Amino acid sequence: MKKIKGLIFDIGGVLYVGSHVINGATDTISYLQQHYPLRFVTNTTRRVPSTIIEKLSNFGFNINKEELFTALDATKNYVLSNHATVQTVMTDEADHYFESLKSDHPDFVVVGDAYTNFDYAHMNRAFRALTNGASLIAAAKNRYFKDDDGVLSMDAGGFISALEFASGKEARIIGKPSQTFFHLAVGSMGLQPHEVLMIGDDIESDIQGAQNAGLKAALVKTGKFQECDLNKGIQPDYILEDVNALLKILSVVK
Repeated sequence: MKKIKGLIFDIGGVLYVGSHVINGATDTISYLQQHYPLRFVTNTTRRVPSTIIEKLSNFGFNINKEELFTALDATKNYVLSNHATVQTVMTDEADHYFESLKSDHPDFVVVGDAYTNFDYAHMNRAFRALTNGASLIAAAKNRYFKDDDGVLSMDAGGFISALEFASGKEARIIGKPSQTFFHLAVGSMGLQPHEVLMIGDDIESDIQGAQNAGLKAALVKTGKFQECDLNKGIQPDYILEDVNALLKILSVVK
């Protein structure tokens, strides 16, 4: 572990699960913040970045906005960099985040985890925009996540696939597992990918995505982790019972 100079953490499933903090995680993160530059990344698109920061603060984590990289923020920055307009399929909160970029004739249809807004009216409106020339953006394309009740729930991936199938267009993925997304977080620390360890609970989005981007990756057995994940042909660099086990492999003693 001597070459590891920075750490990137997924949030949901790693620092907390639903409405419960992983026992000991606040102390672990606080200690690591004194020894490494840290970044926190999430494909959560139901909530805007400020809401995520507030939630983490309420859980006892001291994380500032410069340390947080969200798929929602990266998507908005991508649209702005292209001087483009959008139509969204998102929660009301996330939809409002794109208010100034909306158009009845959008350049992009942007899809996140819309929760109850994944209904026929929203999906068909998006489909019609795509058939009229808009391109499809997936803020994130996860299959599922561990919900507040402790059971897996569908994420946006299936709905995005439905729009791809209906429109014949392939979505551009902005968040994890996009290499660009990982490299933005790594670059903000002034480091190279091989110097950074990603810690996540999603074998595909977090672990394989990070490794494909040149990072090392540690899989935690919390959050959405299932034992069958280890049979998918993806080999994490490390497998941890939870985020606190990171201290041992980093040879950091509290």
